[in-house]
Amino acid sequence: MTKIVTKKKYLFDIPEGKKKERIDVFLTNSLENATRSRIQKLIKAEFVTVNGNAVKPNYVISPGDKINVTIPVSPRPDKIEAENIPIEIVYEDDYLMVVNKPAGIVVHPAFGNFTGTLVHALLYHTENLSDYNSPDRPGIVHRLDKNTSGLLLVAKDPWVHAQLAKQFSNRTITREYWAVCWGIFNESEGHIIGNIARSKKDRKVFTVSENEGKHAETLFWELEQFEFTSLMKLKLKTGRTHQIRVHMAHINHPIFGDPTYGGRKIVYGNNLAKIKSRVDNLLSIIDRQALHAKTIGFIHPKTNEELTFNSELPEDMKELIYKLRV
Repeated sequence: MTKIVTKKKYLFDIPEGKKKERIDVFLTNSLENATRSRIQKLIKAEFVTVNGNAVKPNYVISPGDKINVTIPVSPRPDKIEAENIPIEIVYEDDYLMVVNKPAGIVVHPAFGNFTGTLVHALLYHTENLSDYNSPDRPGIVHRLDKNTSGLLLVAKDPWVHAQLAKQFSNRTITREYWAVCWGIFNESEGHIIGNIARSKKDRKVFTVSENEGKHAETLFWELEQFEFTSLMKLKLKTGRTHQIRVHMAHINHPIFGDPTYGGRKIVYGNNLAKIKSRVDNLLSIIDRQALHAKTIGFIHPKTNEELTFNSELPEDMKELIYKLRV
């Protein structure tokens, strides 16, 4: 049995100075996990209105327009079904798990990703996942971006889940990432502080803002220098969406390979013609941001034991670093 689930309505107020753009293009860039064909279907079905009126997909938005979007999702399973998707379990007991998420898999079901997520894989492994969160996110204490690999903490018990969430809120969880970033850093270590807010130009991406968004802090250390990139260790003091990717791009050291925040174009290099073919070759190795959640540390809520787990870099990052060294 399936049901229609209507997501909350989205409202966009088009500001002064916004460039002219087709509404289907604007909404595709503004709504997470949206495709242009899906947006066009919504517009034609009159789930999208501008200033209270239905429009066509080729309508050109103007400053002052008020765009309302309602997204129905149908069909949607009443229950998330377990799927036989292999997962690497680093640690497991009766209360929690630590898994090593590969790049390319979404953590939990959401619009556009109702199958094939990490949650579906976890349910195949165990039925004992915390129901502390919404039904779509059983056991999920925190998230990683789809194309970020690495260690993720999963709760089996609701009380344990709440205690782990409190550790995240109190910033006592240790999370360290390794990343290949563009450029050679002037300082071997640093501290980035900057609010993370949604971009007003593209709602699917984030930016550093002085007056809006949520407070965010990222620490970094240089591990190794290459010709035009650096291997960096990064530590989160806060946990905002896309935080590391946004902060590194903000200081002009985007993560190598990141298609969203400028990591797939040449940012550093003395002789562009000379390194272009080399960069193209390196980018062919990795089709995502070269970012891996390598370490996680926390206090086990039941045993009060301090636990720390480390993971190896995935093969695409290993190969990239190897090629950067030669």
